[in-house]
Amino acid sequence: MKPVSVAAVEANFDGLPGPTHNYSGLAAGNLAAERHKSLASNPRAAALQGLAKMKALADRGFTQAVLPPHERPDVGALRALGFDGTDAQVLARAARDAPQLLAACSSAAAMWVANAATVSPSADTADGRLHFTPANLASHFHRALETPTTTRVLRAIFADARHFAVHDALPAAQQFGDEGAANHTRFAADAASAGIEFFVYGRSGFDGSLPAPRRFAARQTREAAEAIARRHGLAAERTLYAQQNPDAIDAGVFHNDVIAVGSGPVLFCHERAYVEQDAVLKALAQRIGPSFRPIVVREQEVDLDRAVATYLFNSQLLERTDGSLLLVAPLECEEDPAVTALLARLVAEGPIREVLTFDLRQSMRNGGGPACLRLRIAMTPAERQAIGASVWLTDKLHAELTAWVTAHYRDRLLPSDLGDPLLLDEGRRALDELTQLLGLGSVYPFQR
Repeated sequence: MKPVSVAAVEANFDGLPGPTHNYSGLAAGNLAAERHKSLASNPRAAALQGLAKMKALADRGFTQAVLPPHERPDVGALRALGFDGTDAQVLARAARDAPQLLAACSSAAAMWVANAATVSPSADTADGRLHFTPANLASHFHRALETPTTTRVLRAIFADARHFAVHDALPAAQQFGDEGAANHTRFAADAASAGIEFFVYGRSGFDGSLPAPRRFAARQTREAAEAIARRHGLAAERTLYAQQNPDAIDAGVFHNDVIAVGSGPVLFCHERAYVEQDAVLKALAQRIGPSFRPIVVREQEVDLDRAVATYLFNSQLLERTDGSLLLVAPLECEEDPAVTALLARLVAEGPIREVLTFDLRQSMRNGGGPACLRLRIAMTPAERQAIGASVWLTDKLHAELTAWVTAHYRDRLLPSDLGDPLLLDEGRRALDELTQLLGLGSVYPFQR
């Protein structure tokens, strides 16, 4: 028998940008990444900006934790692609003969942990455990490389099988393309209730009759979402599926979290987010109940292009102690007059009562805002107690991570620097130290 629901608290697990954070423009359909291709990045600033957001939210009483970066360059992947010799020779040969492959194998995109996995809280699942399915990220090679390390990290943190189930990723095939929590939102009337799990897809793996984008490929499939719902043991009446608007994908909305964000019974989205959007909102209202509150931004107020440029919807919605909502947005929203006017109206009308902006430009230039950088996990007190790793952001851990970043990260990196064997050595030393700080054990290939 499934245990009685216990009030859960949402924890935000933020990804740390890695030492190889760079602008190689790898993701088709990500307009910011394409626009900043080949520019110099600042890995140190990227990590410190992320830590500053985490610390500010933790200081406000929100539950905040950290997920580590991945080992990059991925020398094992380069070896699998035919480059041999010592690690230094592998990097040198890849830099000379296939710099695009070296860039893909050096991507720090694992920082965007909204793509790490899809998470179903224990209140929703048939066995009363918290379930994770790591994303296969099959649409892009540089991101598909993340799945094995993501799985090891999640299993190291959520190791207690009495409380947690960390599944294998879905088959990495076109029909089951899965981009993780960036296309999944959980709604609930209150903290103790079973949720409504809302899955958004861009295409079907088998049904070619659905409307499709013309400019950019849709990444997430409905079949992947349905498979995750089955393996997590979700009740059919408490799940809902919706298709992304193809026009939004063509405007640069490569994931749903670029055009919508939800929390509790509130959905904040653009009017062009979904196919047959009125029907989608009606279905959500029927499942969530009378507390459902859609906040729909009209095209005439903020058009799609402006929404993508500012990442207005790639924000976090966090519940404050008085029950109202805090919107955590990128600084770019303050710099756009139309978006500024919209946010002022929202704060005046509620339930969003405060907007907090952060400078995340290093991440934003590669197409990742506040929502991309965090994985939301609703956890009961017992589940939190079951975590042995030191991943909760305390003042002490923040100070240690700040010192760690300052000691190990470069303040300037170009794609042409990725073949430097010293960068690989610097990264490994940094990550070896980090796993000790976080109590993760051996999760990286070089540690095995």
